[in-house]
Amino acid sequence: MAHPLGALYDTPHGVANAIILPTVMEYNAPATGEKYRNIAKAMGVEGVDEMTLDEARKAAVDAVKKLSHDVGIPENLKDIVKPEDVDFLAQSAYDDACR
Repeated sequence: MAHPLGALYDTPHGVANAIILPTVMEYNAPATGEKYRNIAKAMGVEGVDEMTLDEARKAAVDAVKKLSHDVGIPENLKDIVKPEDVDFLAQSAYDDACR
């Protein structure tokens, strides 16, 4: 998705990835085992070792969202994508050789 966002809106690649990262993390969370606990710790979340696995996963996602907010990353694709471009972006992301 980052490539078509860059092509259509001149969105920097890292910014595009940062916008979609929390959504991707939420989607992938059930399959991550303890990895998100480590991410939460690395992001400075306190009390991670006392959290359930689901709490640690949510804490990791929340920490990434907070960092994005703190550095001015748009909260979600709705903040930059025009509704009329959604079909084009979806097809472009699907067709991207890097997917």
